[in-house]
Amino acid sequence: MTIEEMTVPPTLFERAAKRAISAPEQRSADATRDKLLIAAYEQFCVDGVAGASMEDVAKRAGTSRITIYRKFDSKDALVDEVIARELSDYFGYFQKAMTEAESFAERLVTGFVTSIQQIWSNPLIKRLIADDPALVPGLVGGGDGRNMYAVSEFVATALRKEQHAGNLDPSVNPDLAAELIARITGSFVTMPGGQVELDDTAQLEDLARSYLLPMLKVVDD
Repeated sequence: MTIEEMTVPPTLFERAAKRAISAPEQRSADATRDKLLIAAYEQFCVDGVAGASMEDVAKRAGTSRITIYRKFDSKDALVDEVIARELSDYFGYFQKAMTEAESFAERLVTGFVTSIQQIWSNPLIKRLIADDPALVPGLVGGGDGRNMYAVSEFVATALRKEQHAGNLDPSVNPDLAAELIARITGSFVTMPGGQVELDDTAQLEDLARSYLLPMLKVVDD
């Protein structure tokens, strides 16, 4: 780790990824805080992040302005926590889908489709895209790419396990493969359109089987 890396705080995505990997189902025992996070998510989906006030969130949650500021120092802190919660849920869903797949090929296909559709179908992400498309590449890539590298490391960890188990060809570099997968999926989310319909599960599955599996030298049984 360089001095620069030590002095730069982790991004929201990096914190969420770490939380999801270590304890994807973990939730705060604070019922009021949890209610405020749910209300904030709903309010942000309706009014957008910029258009929603702390008072709006408190009212939706059935609490007072004083209460919300006791739980969150600022609106920025609330926004961070809401998005971190969504990303944590995303990683948890991703891991669950992967464990339910019966073969390595199916896990790759499922992971590829899930990673795209879970982000693309999230109402908050859709609202962010509608309000300020420039925010989304930053969320996915982290400006300097740190978020993308966090996703890449998440995928690389899974690929290394598969390689250790004998499911991934030894000649494949799991770190490079993971980065390619992260870049490909990130580009679909940040620049939707073209010949691929992100809501078309069958098309995404066919895309993964036709291009992703051969790239990783995986035979689809």
